[in-house]
Amino acid sequence: MKKVIFALCIACTFVSCFNDPDDEFIAQCTTPTNVLSNDVSHESATITWENSNTNATYTLEYGVSGFVLGLGETITTTTATTTLTNLEANTTYDVYIQSICSDNVSIQTEVISFTTLAPIVSTQFENNLSDLNLFSGNIADLIPSPYAFEYDLTTPLFTDYAHKQRIIALPSGETMQYVDDGLPTFPDDTVIAKTFYYFNNERDETLGKQIMETRILIKQNGAWVTGNYKWNESQTEATLDANGSVVPYSYVDNSGDTQNINYKIPSSADCTQCHSINTDIVPIGPKLRSMHFNNQLQHFIDNNYISNLTDPSTVSVLPNWENRDDYSLAERTRAYFDVNCAHCHQPGGSCDTESSLDFRYETPFGDTDINTFKFTILARTQNYIDTYSMPLIGTTMVHDEGYSLIEEYIDSL
Repeated sequence: MKKVIFALCIACTFVSCFNDPDDEFIAQCTTPTNVLSNDVSHESATITWENSNTNATYTLEYGVSGFVLGLGETITTTTATTTLTNLEANTTYDVYIQSICSDNVSIQTEVISFTTLAPIVSTQFENNLSDLNLFSGNIADLIPSPYAFEYDLTTPLFTDYAHKQRIIALPSGETMQYVDDGLPTFPDDTVIAKTFYYFNNERDETLGKQIMETRILIKQNGAWVTGNYKWNESQTEATLDANGSVVPYSYVDNSGDTQNINYKIPSSADCTQCHSINTDIVPIGPKLRSMHFNNQLQHFIDNNYISNLTDPSTVSVLPNWENRDDYSLAERTRAYFDVNCAHCHQPGGSCDTESSLDFRYETPFGDTDINTFKFTILARTQNYIDTYSMPLIGTTMVHDEGYSLIEEYIDSL
């Protein structure tokens, strides 16, 4: 006769008690110990454990945190490790493990929990911006994905006084490659995003903001492709829009005055015109010399965002056009021209066959033709006339401060 007795016997010092000389002792199947989650990604996790049972098998049950035992997913294995796949990103899971011996089973382990990583950034254009996974949580909060980082520019492009958030998402294990003071070499599957927004009241940012658009560049198979996402009125989503549109908006500026604007979202053709050099699409903003301030380049080095650069001081700095203390009028104006005009007005740019102007900062003044066309420059920046004023794309008004800078510079020539 074979009996298994699991009740504790007060007088016994053994695991099981014997009431019959014919009883046969069967060891209790022990519960797995030291259960660990390893190599957790956005969609998988490896679970390992230890167990002293000989020739045991194991049943692992798992599900979204808080699931009811018996209703989860189950895996049976003969090894003390298994990998869970097809998990949801940014989700907490509970895991229980039970040993199965030849004659009995162990009790379940205590719950082991882990949380999958955030979803990876999509390197394809999706219909909805949220599906690109560029932002964490509520996308209107503009919190970058853990796989993306923000950057800023010394002299930014003027876009009707809109604020901008700029982020770059590099593929896992890849970096930007330092080449010179201009654009780094970006690996395939890099995503660059720029989001444009206004505060409802510039004097009180706690009153919220209105996001207009998010412009996207994705490097696919060695070539950049562009796409624009227009945000809905409720600020819950942005959708891919190739046609462009005009969005009326009112806000209170720093002087307390109400500004009524018709914000223009460019079409895909508009984006191509500004981003095209010799018919190739290229980024405009993230040149190293434009990002060389506030220790950004050192931050890139420290976080392995860039390779082949060890000393940021070897990179030149594009002047901040508003910094009168450290830069001359000519340096500030040339920097302003570089950012706002040079993407079209340079050899290979979209205006190359229409104008001999070269607004690149590094171009010697005598080769820019600025002096030759100085009165034309003034005429086309002092007022906003659609299809005539400069820049042709991306603005619907005069940049008063920028024009004052240009006027002062032109008058000095």
